[in-house]
Amino acid sequence: MLNLNKWARGLAALMLVASTAALQAREMVSVARAEVNMRAGAGTQHATLWTLARGYPLEVTSRRGQWLKVRDFENDTGWVYRPLVGKTPHVVVKSRVANLRSAPGTRGRILGKAVNGDVLRTLEHRNDWVKVQREGGLQGWIARRLLWGW
Repeated sequence: MLNLNKWARGLAALMLVASTAALQAREMVSVARAEVNMRAGAGTQHATLWTLARGYPLEVTSRRGQWLKVRDFENDTGWVYRPLVGKTPHVVVKSRVANLRSAPGTRGRILGKAVNGDVLRTLEHRNDWVKVQREGGLQGWIARRLLWGW
């Protein structure tokens, strides 16, 4: 019985390391133009599914030439042309409402609010908090669990 428990703990530790490595390996991009079409397939002959605005974060799931298959925070998938996206880190608010705070923590003064779908520039990470900036300039901290992206 003792050997079985050691084996189970070892397997659990290995699975944790593997899942952590997979999370760290995810490739993110963000829209680098005013608008980019997300298409049903890898090419301009495919239908436009959505038009995405500057900064919108996407996770790359596969590649085909200059095209990237991506998914968004709602798990919608499609294809974008690689030269139209970049590596500037952004997040999108996935909760109904998120408070922008003056400091990373619930004791920080509330400076403003962001709502579901808002795209914000990522400036810094501190523990479970992300410092973000609105396009208009307002900066603040939001709890990481309320955001999707990097």
